[in-house]
Amino acid sequence: MFIEVNGLAALHKKNFLLILTVALGVLLNPLNSSMIAVALSRIQEDFSLSFTDASWLISTYYLASGIGQPVMGKLADAFGAKRMYIIGLLMIAVSAVAAPFSPSFGWLVGIRIIQAVGSSALFPSGMGMIRSSITENQAQALGVLSIFSSVSAAFGPSIGGFLVHFGDWPAIFVINFPIIIAGLILAIKILPKSKPSGKKASIDYAGIILFSFMIISWLLFLLGLENSFSIWKLILSVILTIIFYMAEKRRSEPFVNVIALKKNVNMSLVYVQFILVNIVFYSIFFGIPLYLQDFRHYDSKTTGLVMLSVAGFGMIVSPLTGRWIDRSGSKPPLLAGAFSIIAGSLLLTTVQGNSPILWLVFALSVLGLSNGFNNLGLQTALYAFVPPAETGAASGLFMTSRYIGTILSSSLLGILFGKHVTTAHLHTMALVSVVIGVLVLLLTVRMPGARFRKKLQESK
Repeated sequence: MFIEVNGLAALHKKNFLLILTVALGVLLNPLNSSMIAVALSRIQEDFSLSFTDASWLISTYYLASGIGQPVMGKLADAFGAKRMYIIGLLMIAVSAVAAPFSPSFGWLVGIRIIQAVGSSALFPSGMGMIRSSITENQAQALGVLSIFSSVSAAFGPSIGGFLVHFGDWPAIFVINFPIIIAGLILAIKILPKSKPSGKKASIDYAGIILFSFMIISWLLFLLGLENSFSIWKLILSVILTIIFYMAEKRRSEPFVNVIALKKNVNMSLVYVQFILVNIVFYSIFFGIPLYLQDFRHYDSKTTGLVMLSVAGFGMIVSPLTGRWIDRSGSKPPLLAGAFSIIAGSLLLTTVQGNSPILWLVFALSVLGLSNGFNNLGLQTALYAFVPPAETGAASGLFMTSRYIGTILSSSLLGILFGKHVTTAHLHTMALVSVVIGVLVLLLTVRMPGARFRKKLQESK
């Protein structure tokens, strides 16, 4: 981080302002997706919801983000990156104004979808402008954007905790305004004018619709397990999955390149591993605040401080993981990440209703370490299995894998915390995380080592 910030300081002032402008927009998606963790309990109370109902705020946001990022990227190429960046900021502004006045929970879900789509326009538009405008020290510039994104996601629950404590749940929407206003002023003055390509944006609308129906169908099936097992929902989900696969296989420019996933098994298993890692991380991310507020009756400010243990240790270990990967490849840190998931989850099973809060903080810190190891480790592992020309598409699918993991985590929490939250439910979540940790460990063990990947890259 220190090197990247020093590199940024060496850039021309205009480039510095360009990076700052883009960074202000880039942080909005992870910030808004993570602040909601501490606000969910109050939203449940205000709208008289079970967690199963409230989890749609999480699922729909990530589904809209997963679809929105690639679509907005293509629209930015077709209509101009600066234009799409400003449109994205305005969409977030509209959602920030409307959300506190939502007359019903359905309205709030719809407004959050607008927020997700708007924030999804900012990353691909901003990256496009930086890559076209900054030719020197580009790595440092992209590194700074990564820091803004990571920090805002990591500290979102802590920021949200303070906001909810002093201004209730609408405050997590209002906080967007200072960032949006600063971003708009800088965008108008600083961002370079980008000429539309004039080409029609090639968007797989059928694939997007099928993908959405497929994910929603699986969500309805999984969330329904809280009450009963529906064979019809399962059959419908399987049928939609098959239809989606067959349709995408025939597309020349599909929303998800299923042929590439089938051919490149190592790449596909990295995506699977990333989905599993994110199921655990976001189950902790959203589940622990609910447990602390609903069962142990901590206020939102204290809950936000406790969640710093996950964010803080993940941030600390990330730069160390980068050096470890440079020396030994991605497999050793990924092994450490898998063991950290298992160890941290087992520690959570020892937490009781009267356990000291420091013991919970210790367990969460171990799980925070796993996040630092796994995020960077899986990203570097992915690029080792992907030809350079396919890096962009592979990165997009990597982000989609994160969103799928997050959506599945909300389904898991909906099943476990649907009616009420107890320590027994926390232990069940921890045991599921142990099982997932073992699967992550097995996938890491079967991952080809550094020598194999070196040969693979040389053959490309």
